Amino acid sequence: MKKLIFVLLTLAILVISTAMAADPINATTETQGISTTTGVVLMGTMTNSETVVMTASTMDLRDNPPLGAIGLIDLGLEPGESPNNGWGVEDELLDEGWAWLLLPERQAVMSYTESVLADNGYSEFNEMQSMDTGNKVANQKNFASTEQFDFVAFSDAMGRATTSESLLLDLVSQGSLAADRFICPFATGDQGFIPPCCNVYEMGSSFTGTQVSELTQAGTNFIAKSADVPTQASYSVGLSGTGSAAAWINAHVMEGRTGGYYPFEGADYWWVDFWNYDMNTGSPYLGLGGGNGFMQGVDLVYKEKTTASGVIEAFSKSMAIQDGVRRL
Repeated sequence: MKKLIFVLLTLAILVISTAMAADPINATTETQGISTTTGVVLMGTMTNSETVVMTASTMDLRDNPPLGAIGLIDLGLEPGESPNNGWGVEDELLDEGWAWLLLPERQAVMSYTESVLADNGYSEFNEMQSMDTGNKVANQKNFASTEQFDFVAFSDAMGRATTSESLLLDLVSQGSLAADRFICPFATGDQGFIPPCCNVYEMGSSFTGTQVSELTQAGTNFIAKSADVPTQASYSVGLSGTGSAAAWINAHVMEGRTGGYYPFEGADYWWVDFWNYDMNTGSPYLGLGGGNGFMQGVDLVYKEKTTASGVIEAFSKSMAIQDGVRRL
């Protein structure tokens, strides 16, 4: 008996609450732009594969982990002192050979992989890819991909097509001073700080079968001049055909809050010590035993996957994430 499956699914946009605080990475002075366009029409076999991995940091990513700048001359740190519990710059004793530097860091990792294998059939394949490392605003993307793929197997040659695609965005931050990161005068952060975060998002799709007509779109932005621009990731797939299809989204979000903090400022230095009064951890200068001075306010795990197998009349899934202190 002929098997018919009709699937039409749209995932409501997954948006990150305003309590969360992913701060995008600002661009380097020199930026790069890469774009490709591909078109293939054939009877036979074709392959296409792509891999993009980009790591960006506000400091030197070569010494990570751990995050954070720790620099000093002739001056030792207290046990447990790190950018997780104290930030500051002190150079008032620089003429005497003493200096202090303890600053937080932000890092983002973006990854995209795609592969298409069409064997013994008629294929039409078109794609447009672009990568830009410059600062973006909310309606622009650092990476964007659009792909269209049609395939019909030769009935006498055991033809088959297999596709897979995945987009990942990993955001890690030790926090930052809100006054240094916002253009909007009404965006104050959390007690004047953008707290730390550790967020990872992954979404994608796959298909294998004897015939398919498929369209996918992927995009993300995570490089911006200020924290007014939220980081974003999106992916959508629409297809019909005969075979097996799947689409998914996985997210793990850990967001911080600012507990107690103690600022110090002089002519040639500024300093902030943090205190997690719930865990009683933070700067050892406050008589604490070290550890992370920030609080974790959110731990969110979200997973969703949709599959279909048979004669698929329609399969559609759309996913989007917007993460930032100021969301649209």
